[in-house]
Amino acid sequence: MKKIIGIITLFAILTISIFVGNSYATALAGLEVNIDKTNVKPGEEVKVTIEFGEDLGAYTFDIAYDENIFEYVSAEGGTANDTKTKVRVTYYDSTGGTNPRSNMSVIFKAKEDITTSNPTEFNVTAEGLANPDASVTYDDVTIPITKNITVEPQYIDYTINLEYTGDIIKQQEKQMTLSYSSPMGHYYEHARLVAEATTPENANVKLIGIDESNLEHDIIQNGWGDPQGYKIGGKDVSQVLNVKGIFSEEGEYKITLKLIDRDNSDNIIAQNTFNINVKSEEQNITTPGGNEGQNQTPETPTKPETPITNNQVEKPTVLPKTGINIYIPIIAILAVITIIYIYNQKQKENE
Repeated sequence: MKKIIGIITLFAILTISIFVGNSYATALAGLEVNIDKTNVKPGEEVKVTIEFGEDLGAYTFDIAYDENIFEYVSAEGGTANDTKTKVRVTYYDSTGGTNPRSNMSVIFKAKEDITTSNPTEFNVTAEGLANPDASVTYDDVTIPITKNITVEPQYIDYTINLEYTGDIIKQQEKQMTLSYSSPMGHYYEHARLVAEATTPENANVKLIGIDESNLEHDIIQNGWGDPQGYKIGGKDVSQVLNVKGIFSEEGEYKITLKLIDRDNSDNIIAQNTFNINVKSEEQNITTPGGNEGQNQTPETPTKPETPITNNQVEKPTVLPKTGINIYIPIIAILAVITIIYIYNQKQKENE
């Protein structure tokens, strides 16, 4: 009998122990996960903060992330271990409850080389949760708490250009360069290049491009490339097409080039309008023989010499010798007087 009573007593004690132990395990109702931004650019940081809702003296949190998009930077609130797919942060209050924590955080950095839009997420789980003196434990968080985030570059608008050199003459092929580009272009799965033209009355225009199969495409009539569109986007996007323009008549033309998104009701991604002046053939031809009444390329006239005026004549530095020298007759007169004087003196001496 005593043996039976002992077994019953032991069973009761175990049952009570199990019941009491379970009574101290409870959900951490105030647990909350926040991120300081939901969209980041390559190279930017994002902070994941976990608010406990209670002071905890012990915990282990795992924050899972996509290692292709983010890299771990630092953690605050425990000892961190980065496995490249998740960061585990562990904390234990060794003072016995005098230094609990109410939150922790982890900082991640989006990788620099990302060129596309990358929706991703952080998944948070936890275990070993306890209050400051460890008298109460909390349920493990086995179902991840998920926070969504998108890493996306700072896109730069596409620019479209149509370039050529010299004049455009009606009914003559003109070599032109058509291009669109962006240092960091938004990605589109099905983009397409199309064109529209405004022409003078009874005139038409063609922009002919040749594809890799050596087939001609009139971009104004049919657009460029696959009618369903093609993928563009990323870093240093650039497409250059050598085209030939053919304009039937002289006058003013307007050509509008557009990049459109086929997946979004042909929404315009970028566009640019070019004003083009087409000349008649006669405006650029020098008629042989110089017939009057024709437009000609005039010869450059010879520049006449500048006439010399009085105030342009330089004064000579040495006077020119012209006419009779005035000193010659004076010397001759003096010589005659001297001879007469000498002659008179000799006559007096002879007397």
